[in-house]
Amino acid sequence: MNRTDRLYAIREELRRAGSTGRTAERLATLFEVSVRTVKRDISTLQHGGFPVWAQPGPGGGYVVDASATLPPVNFTDAEVSGLAAAVAAHRGQPFDSHARAALAKVLSVMDAATRERSEELGSRIWIDHTEALSGGPARKAIEQALHERRVLSMRYRSGNGEETTRRVDPVLLAHTQGQWYLVAHCRTREAIRWFRLDRIATAHPTAEPSRAIPVDSVGTPPPAAKAIADHN
Repeated sequence: MNRTDRLYAIREELRRAGSTGRTAERLATLFEVSVRTVKRDISTLQHGGFPVWAQPGPGGGYVVDASATLPPVNFTDAEVSGLAAAVAAHRGQPFDSHARAALAKVLSVMDAATRERSEELGSRIWIDHTEALSGGPARKAIEQALHERRVLSMRYRSGNGEETTRRVDPVLLAHTQGQWYLVAHCRTREAIRWFRLDRIATAHPTAEPSRAIPVDSVGTPPPAAKAIADHN
């Protein structure tokens, strides 16, 4: 398990534990790492805004704020299987790690019988994962800049191989004609530009807040394009 996956797994384990919490020793045993590594991971989660703290006293451990947990939910096994299929099909796409974390939250609060039926139904859905992941190594930095509304600094290769350094205000992510694009206001060109994710060599969010650019400023979307928030 790599560190990113372990951080998500620790977070969900603490959510499941509720007010009981988990000791660093138990987490270390569960994830087969050292106690020192667990403490470093907890510190990373805290700096990322996850509401976890150390509970003092005998038997104390790490506890998550109750507001970060979900109450019992009433999804059917078919609904959860549908969510799981959507998350699996989205593997490697923007915000997929967050989608997997959300699915883990739902599964952790379902009753055992429904969860078991959902898993059985899920075993009857096959997803081909042979395609390469979209966006390359810069994808997580792009997601972070878009989510946190920060200026993104990046090195971009054009179609003829020319590489330039850009500072952009992210506006949206778009998938069309088999490619993912970052649509952003380019501060070099002072205009909206579509950047293919697989041509972004490196990227990192800066500390500078990005400009509030309305989606309408991008122009007309491709004919088949639809925002994921549009459920109609």
